[in-house]
Amino acid sequence: MKRKSSYIVLVLFNLAILLNGCHQSSLPQPVTPSVDQNSQVQQTSAMPVYQRKEMITSPAEALQLLLNGNQRFKSGKVLNKDFSADKRSDLLQKGQHPFAAIISCSDSRVPPELLFDQALGDLFVIRVAGNVITPAELGSVEYAVDHLKVPLVLVLGHEGCGAVTAAVEGGEAKGSLSAVIDKITPSVHTATSYGLKGNIFLETCVDLNIHNSVLDIQKSPVIKEYLNTKQIQIVGAKYDLDQGKVSILN
Repeated sequence: MKRKSSYIVLVLFNLAILLNGCHQSSLPQPVTPSVDQNSQVQQTSAMPVYQRKEMITSPAEALQLLLNGNQRFKSGKVLNKDFSADKRSDLLQKGQHPFAAIISCSDSRVPPELLFDQALGDLFVIRVAGNVITPAELGSVEYAVDHLKVPLVLVLGHEGCGAVTAAVEGGEAKGSLSAVIDKITPSVHTATSYGLKGNIFLETCVDLNIHNSVLDIQKSPVIKEYLNTKQIQIVGAKYDLDQGKVSILN
């Protein structure tokens, strides 16, 4: 009886050891990344779009930065963006220093920061249906030029603009939309005098509307001071929705 009891105890003891070993090996074990892995993670998450040591004051340089960024966007090879808390805190402490003011249509397919592959604090963006210039938009441009010292103002329209299409089709505009249509209508009248039809007519209206917005900005006494001293440049541009390309019009 004693020998049988000892045998049972031995079997239970061995079984306990076996079960304990299986339990330990089946638990998920913590993995400590190597130094190289840590470095790669930090580099990927912290890399900004680009780092500039001083403010951009050249209109030509600012325009080239936009065109380079659009080329990256078009090719699908955009740069990493720094959206970290440190970056946001840095912008809060040091203030904003955008290198360009963009007046673009509010169309959801035309986001300037993405089209030009830029990051937080790089662009001063003013969005309005039809990229028209009313006193509110003009005041925003004046603020960007006079207070933020942007060297470049770019009016960005796009193909197949809905606001321009509405102006072309005519009819009664509901609510405050009429204020937008009224700004575009002169471009439609000019294009009509060319005797154009169909899509060519519409796209000509889009181009003329961009040009007229540029002219509206140039009329500002505040803007004229900077134009006369060649501190800023105002350009019109058009975005091709399916190609992803921004082309300079003037």
